Amino acid sequence: MDKKGVIVVVDDNRGILTAVRMLLSAHFGKVVTLASPHLIAGALREDKVDVVLLDMNFSAGINTGNEGLYWLSEIRKTDASVAVVLFTAYADIDLAVRGIKEGAADFVVKPWENDRLIETVLRACESKATGRKETSVAARTAAGEGGMFWGESRAMRSLRSLTEKVSATDANILITGENGTGKEMLAREIHRLSTRKDEAFVAVDMGAITETLFESELFGHVKGAFTDAHADRPGKFEAAARGTLFLDEIGNLSGHLQAKLLTVLQSRSVVRVGSNTPVPVDIRLIAATNRNLGEMVAGNVFREDLFYRINTIHVEIPPLRERPEDIVPLAEIFLLRYAARYGKAAPKLNPRAADKLKTQPWHGNIRELQHALEKAVIICDGNTLDADDFDFARKREAPAKKEAATLGEMEYLMIREAMDKFDGNLSLVAAQLGISRQTLYNKIKRYEL
Repeated sequence: MDKKGVIVVVDDNRGILTAVRMLLSAHFGKVVTLASPHLIAGALREDKVDVVLLDMNFSAGINTGNEGLYWLSEIRKTDASVAVVLFTAYADIDLAVRGIKEGAADFVVKPWENDRLIETVLRACESKATGRKETSVAARTAAGEGGMFWGESRAMRSLRSLTEKVSATDANILITGENGTGKEMLAREIHRLSTRKDEAFVAVDMGAITETLFESELFGHVKGAFTDAHADRPGKFEAAARGTLFLDEIGNLSGHLQAKLLTVLQSRSVVRVGSNTPVPVDIRLIAATNRNLGEMVAGNVFREDLFYRINTIHVEIPPLRERPEDIVPLAEIFLLRYAARYGKAAPKLNPRAADKLKTQPWHGNIRELQHALEKAVIICDGNTLDADDFDFARKREAPAKKEAATLGEMEYLMIREAMDKFDGNLSLVAAQLGISRQTLYNKIKRYEL
């Protein structure tokens, strides 16, 4: 194993210094441990330091983290090229955000996981060596960016490799995967890695746009084109000019809307409603669906020419149940996020809880996991989550052969039956019920479906 350069570990707990030195000695050419931050300046003068792993609290009884931010500032004044990883026993996301904004490369929460600590400091070291400013998943989550979580599973490593290859091109991409796998997040990551990253990313939920508003929403309209068209208005295609247009739930388009979309993609121009003048559009197209478009083409419900137009590159996101090794790291990110949102200390997962999470089928994938962790943070009164703190009953069962006695019960039964019929495809459920997706979301939340 090729060892990296020099890392300085600063912590007033000598037991931690010993443990971290033993852990990192196999990965760094030199590990310097300091029990006081006042020794940092000397260490920076003595060696060409690559990374500083910096504790955030040194004075007894003080745990605000301000000391760590102060010493972060001092390190950057001395040598701004040194990568600083913050080391704290307090899962304070607001503090992490401040640290990242003030120049820290990343942060590690105590008690740490060995693999995670090693990965974090090595990444910081590599970023320093190449002059790149990279932010880990944990840091992006702390900063509210909601960055793509890649995980360590083989399937996600392959997905990441493919994503990095295709992002630099302008090829149209079709993202497929079950509900809740993170298709829009992947689309945003592709945009972030592309040459169009400084331009707009425009997301459109195709399942939420009514047929009568389709052309106006996507292609725009001119003043007087219809009632209430009081001014010229560009559509989503023009809004995404020189950037990325993300069309989610594209498998839900009706046949004649597919034809309209195909015309625009072929001509690379739009004609606003009420106008005869084509407007050239320069966009990078990413589409997504949880449906099997190949089967839909074979069944003559999706146009073959449109399918090949949007499917230059096909990217499939694996369901969460097929990559159990990614579940606990994701859960820990959500624990930190929701603890910060609700002003609580982030609870830890004990082994029984972690095992329970890893064995769940997660039909709702990351979205379902996220909701489970949010609920756990809200209800938790202690510092640890046990297996019994998670209730995975997915649906409320209606009494057998019972007639709906109230309007509310009737509505509940209709929504539940539609969700069963369409296997949770919310766009199809909303279409079946004749309501918008947002209205459906609100009712699902109300009835806890």
